[in-house]
Amino acid sequence: MPKVIVTGANRGLGLEFCKQFKSEGWEVLAFCRHSSEPLAALGVQIEQGMDLSTDELMLDVPQRLGDTKLDALVLNAGILQSTGLDRLDFKSIREQFEVNALGPLRVVRATLENLNKGAKILIVTSRMGSIADNTSGGSYGYRMSKAALNMAGVSLAHDLKDRGIAVGIVHPGYVRTDMTSNTGHIDPPESVKGMMARFEELNLKTVAVSGIPMAKSCLGSTHPQYG
Repeated sequence: MPKVIVTGANRGLGLEFCKQFKSEGWEVLAFCRHSSEPLAALGVQIEQGMDLSTDELMLDVPQRLGDTKLDALVLNAGILQSTGLDRLDFKSIREQFEVNALGPLRVVRATLENLNKGAKILIVTSRMGSIADNTSGGSYGYRMSKAALNMAGVSLAHDLKDRGIAVGIVHPGYVRTDMTSNTGHIDPPESVKGMMARFEELNLKTVAVSGIPMAKSCLGSTHPQYG
């Protein structure tokens, strides 16, 4: 049975990833700071206390995993805090960088020796990290941290290719979750279904453009999938 780690697994997109991976026969390791009733009800392996904002994660994860072999990582955990120019909160901006940009990199580094050859890494980014698509400004911490995450994803794709590990970067669309105060255009099941399709297509030869519907009448912003 293939094994996958999903970060930010206790709610929203992470919870839905756990559901869909389990339904497809995967053994799911759910990484989260705190569990939730919906997550506990899934019957997956829950690893609590996973604080992606600290370097201690790189020591904790290998100890927990031991010699467990992994076939996939879904780097989904993230935070969104409002940081406009009129009220810049540099502490908040740094926190978003720690979680959104450095957190996924910490997870990859901590699990590198556990990843099988042929494993896949799926990075959940955001359209708000696109420089070309920024037409409204604001949200400095979130936009900047997601742009940094995109760059990290490209570098990882190059660095991990010789290990046989493919890296994909996907935009989930504007999804109705707690993060968006349920103001999105699509629900988590539809969003994750689209990202799972991109996951299935991902391999070392994949250099494709990925996107899922943000609304019935349009396609969401796209980010390259690198393999």
